[in-house]
Amino acid sequence: MLSGTFSEGHKHYPAGWYLRSPPGSSHQPSSAEGAVIFVKLWQMQPGESRPVRIDTRDVSRWTVRNGRQCCPLFADDIEHVRLERMPAGAIVLSGPVDGAEVLVVEGSLRERAQAYERGSWLRLPPGTYPDLVAGSSGACVYLKTGHLANPVSLAAASC
Repeated sequence: MLSGTFSEGHKHYPAGWYLRSPPGSSHQPSSAEGAVIFVKLWQMQPGESRPVRIDTRDVSRWTVRNGRQCCPLFADDIEHVRLERMPAGAIVLSGPVDGAEVLVVEGSLRERAQAYERGSWLRLPPGTYPDLVAGSSGACVYLKTGHLANPVSLAAASC
C-alpha cells in the first residue's frame, strides 16, 4: 500500500502494509477513500498457499545492517522480497543477485545521469547490475531478487 487505505472485505490496510495473496485465492478489494497500490499479479509460486500480511510501519519488523534499514517481506529458496531504507549515495545492488525488481517507494535513485524518482519501477534481468545509488535524500526501495533465474547463493541477497 503506497497511499490511502485498501480494504479486503471487512479488513482495512492503510499505507505501509504489504499484502501477498496465493495463486487461486480470491478477495473483494475496495477502498472508501481511494488507494494507490503496487500490484504484482502471480508473484507467488504455484505451491504457496498462505497469504502474507505485514505492517511495514511496525518498527519491530525492521533491522539495521551495513548502514541500511531492512524490513524482510518474504523469502524462500527462489526469491527474497524486502524493503530497504538507505542513506544518500548508498549502492543499491552490491553484487550479482540473479536479476531484480526495484520500486522506489521514497526518495530517489540515480544511475549516472538518469534519475529514478518515487514510483519508478525497474526490472533488471540476470547479468545486468547498473550502478544504482540512493539520491541526495536517500531512498526506500521495494527489492525483489532471485526470482528471474535459478537460485544461486541467495543467502547473500537476504536481510
